[in-house]
Amino acid sequence: MEPGTYDPASKSTCTSCTYSEDFSNYWTASLYFQSPDNGTFQRVPQFANVGLQQNGGMTVYYMPYSAKNNKMTAFKPGFRMLAGDPSATKPSRASLCHRCLQNGEGFAPCDAKDTAELPNKFCPGGIRATIIFPSCWNGKDLDSPDHKSHVAYSNGGGLGTPNCPSTHPVAIPQVMYEVMWDTGKYKNDAWYGANKQPFVYSFGDGKGYGQHGDYLFGWKDDSLQRAMDALPSGKCANANCSVLKMQSAKDAIACTKKQQVVEDVGMNGNWLKELPGGVVVRA
Repeated sequence: MEPGTYDPASKSTCTSCTYSEDFSNYWTASLYFQSPDNGTFQRVPQFANVGLQQNGGMTVYYMPYSAKNNKMTAFKPGFRMLAGDPSATKPSRASLCHRCLQNGEGFAPCDAKDTAELPNKFCPGGIRATIIFPSCWNGKDLDSPDHKSHVAYSNGGGLGTPNCPSTHPVAIPQVMYEVMWDTGKYKNDAWYGANKQPFVYSFGDGKGYGQHGDYLFGWKDDSLQRAMDALPSGKCANANCSVLKMQSAKDAIACTKKQQVVEDVGMNGNWLKELPGGVVVRA
């Protein structure tokens, strides 16, 4: 999957996205419940975001926050980037956050209602994890050794402004992931409290500061640029973008890929003695 030589749009036969021209790769870590009783793990299921038809998965936004004069440059084939740091031990709520949902409320990502860490209280409506990517590009590199240096936040982190730094002057769509974790069944007051909660990410992070996301561009031809160009006219807003081709939820959900490395990762709600890959939990 070398940058500039691997194009998901030309290699893929289907997509699980709403828009049938979007073959991008979107990745983030899975969440597990660790039993306080015996230390075993159960994968926390995901649920569809409000008003959307999806089989787990996540909601992906493309936002024009850093555009000046409505000029937004879509990504190029081979472009990729990373948001967050899996080794982080300090909070960064501006671009990575969690919301404890009581009755399904959402909106306003990474505001005062959210926390950088996983919530230390029971969340009956689930936990919404948000990952916000940079919105400015240096205009030349499809990738960088750390997968971050070729892009930048326009305001140091979080949702963008129209002020890209001189080192990264090109405004790109600001990508944002929302992942909805179904934590409602994990209800026991003894599991939550000051500096304790029962969840851990698949890479061993029991705090949540290291939550992160990977992005590999894969829109077909100029479809994403057409969508960005249509934003000022209102022809591409929210989940309705008339300049793009859409597919049914049934067709999207039917697009699946079998495991290439066969391992029990707890997809069926079964219990695991350790995290997949033998990952060790760090507090």
